[in-house]
Amino acid sequence: MKKLILIACLWGSLTLAKAQQLKSPDGKLTMTFALENGGRPGYSLVYKNKDVIKPSKLGLELKDDKKSLLSDFTVADTKTSSFDESWKPVWGEVKTIRNHYNELAVTLNQKETNRVMIIRFRMFDEGLGFRYEFPSQKNLTYFVIKEEKTQFAMAGDHTAFWIAGDYDTQEYDYTTSKLSEIRELAAKNKTENLSQTSFSPTGVQTSLMMKTSNGLYINLHEAALINYACMHLNLDDKNMIFESWLTPDVKGDKGYMQAPANSPWRTVMVSDDARDILASKMTYNLNDPGKIEDTSWIKPIKYVGVWWEMITGKSTWAYTDEYPSVQLGITDFSKAKPNGKHGANTANVKRYIDFAAKNGFGGVLVEGWNEGWEDWYGHSKDYVFDFVTPYPDFNVTEIRDYAKAKGIKMIMHHETSGSVRNYERHIDTAYKFMKANGYDAVKSGYVGNILPRGENHYSQWIVNHYQYALEKAAEYKIMVNAHEAVRPTGIARTYPNLIGNESARGTEYQAFGGSKPNHVTVLPFTRLIGGPMDYTPGIFEMDISKLNPDNHSHVNSTIANQLALYLTMYSPLQMAADLPENYERFPDAFQFIKDVAVDWDDSKYLEAEPGQYVTVARMAKGTGQWFAGSVNGDQARVSNISFNFLAPGKTYEATIYADAKDAHYKTNPQAYTIRKVLVTNKSKLAQLCAPGGGYAISFKIADQAAIQGLKKL
Repeated sequence: MKKLILIACLWGSLTLAKAQQLKSPDGKLTMTFALENGGRPGYSLVYKNKDVIKPSKLGLELKDDKKSLLSDFTVADTKTSSFDESWKPVWGEVKTIRNHYNELAVTLNQKETNRVMIIRFRMFDEGLGFRYEFPSQKNLTYFVIKEEKTQFAMAGDHTAFWIAGDYDTQEYDYTTSKLSEIRELAAKNKTENLSQTSFSPTGVQTSLMMKTSNGLYINLHEAALINYACMHLNLDDKNMIFESWLTPDVKGDKGYMQAPANSPWRTVMVSDDARDILASKMTYNLNDPGKIEDTSWIKPIKYVGVWWEMITGKSTWAYTDEYPSVQLGITDFSKAKPNGKHGANTANVKRYIDFAAKNGFGGVLVEGWNEGWEDWYGHSKDYVFDFVTPYPDFNVTEIRDYAKAKGIKMIMHHETSGSVRNYERHIDTAYKFMKANGYDAVKSGYVGNILPRGENHYSQWIVNHYQYALEKAAEYKIMVNAHEAVRPTGIARTYPNLIGNESARGTEYQAFGGSKPNHVTVLPFTRLIGGPMDYTPGIFEMDISKLNPDNHSHVNSTIANQLALYLTMYSPLQMAADLPENYERFPDAFQFIKDVAVDWDDSKYLEAEPGQYVTVARMAKGTGQWFAGSVNGDQARVSNISFNFLAPGKTYEATIYADAKDAHYKTNPQAYTIRKVLVTNKSKLAQLCAPGGGYAISFKIADQAAIQGLKKL
């Protein structure tokens, strides 16, 4: 027995001697890399002497390859370096982003095959990023990934905020549970979607947020998803080990690679303060610098649109109910009987243009303007839209000229119905049509199963399609807001014309039965880690039956909560999603949506707890004006914040839009109060937040009249 213990100790010493360590710039994080028995690479991560990732294996399993890239490695070389720069995003939460990390690059040689693989680690103050790199070499040129075998071994049965793993949808409500409860809860937490493909009872999607019993906040995600399949996580719930699970193609393969190449970055963010997770720019920093030289045409925008009336069922995308099916170029819509509910008609669009111009909005989105919506999904239809042929009641030229005269930019809608081959066939013509008619931005959609048949929304080939559409749009100076596409991974740093994505359960689901009232307190910790979301906030009428008597959905939010979303759900593209007539019913609350900015010089996260609340203050780009917003979960609470972000020595007039005392997302969602008070950077606020509620604040330098007429907070 003593001999065995001695051997074990000797092996432990040998392993330790070969280990490489990497620390964060502030010294709070330590990553240890080592080769295990048999030359298997592995790593661990510690934050302030607390385990974040216990020893975890690394590597890739290759198709039809006996050896794969799993073991039999020796360390051929190690290189360490440090990097510190600041860069200015085209748009964002802050004016300048610091990119500061320490790096360790480990070159591995596989003895039997003489293959080389580099594992590159970058350590930031808020977390770790690492990726696999495959240099140009004779013995590894073209290869097929069967599965990536990256592990994330958790140090306990953490509380997780998760949605079920799925190859085709991210539009689920989040579940809060222990890791050990995922298996039991997964099936009941999947809502119906027009395209969904689950793969495991313990599979979850990134960005995955967790909280440990000893007060750590951990986030697992990926950055720079380029020419690779989207990563999910599969949990070994006996050992609490997550392992990467890539999205397969139609053949079941996970990736076709040609060296030189690399994987996306795998990211582990950690802090004992949840606000650090929200403020982190690590995901962006792991992406390449911008590749668009002239970015003057990329402009954040606030918009309205012909959308919510169709989502609720008040109007339709389709022009006629006469045709059970249509064929583009053959079906003659000029002879069709209009259904009388088509939303995208010239008169209605002009009404939205007038409303936008009157209230200071920059754009108008119109959905359902083009032929083909009568049978647009569910039929595996390849030639579903041509993206240039309008219905008879949508006059492209008249609307173009009317919008231009009013100073409004129109936003095009391209629904592909998942037929990516058809979209690529038409994309140049469609983008040229947009530019000829004054459209500088497009909302694209990928509803339904992907064509070619058998492909998934997040496989390598389809990920490459999204990237192709984005880069092609940049050639035409078009901004892209992609819905149902792969969740973002910081690509917007490289291509800032990606001004928005949906890629999660957005406001539309409030008209499809509703979302959990705490949904918006989870999304900033999960979906928004990779980039802004076109969440489409601003709903004022919560009873959907008032728009459509046949729809009994309820928007699980108060009006004050809806206002706060313009701050907490960061996006350079923000919609006032409700109907104009509903805003006209509440003009005093609507004033905040008119006032709030969409681009920022600074942001301060004041309070944060996943699933419970998020409070943030932001300073508008170039104006110095501050706004603040707080969203609350399903339990009433008092938010306590300081205004120490305001400039010292100045007095501000703060307009506070808050829940009334009896407000509740379900029973009294339209109860709100508005009050004006004087504040300074020494002022403090204690504000009641109703269940599903919150508050929003606008600040401006107080003039003499305000100072004499308003009370101090």
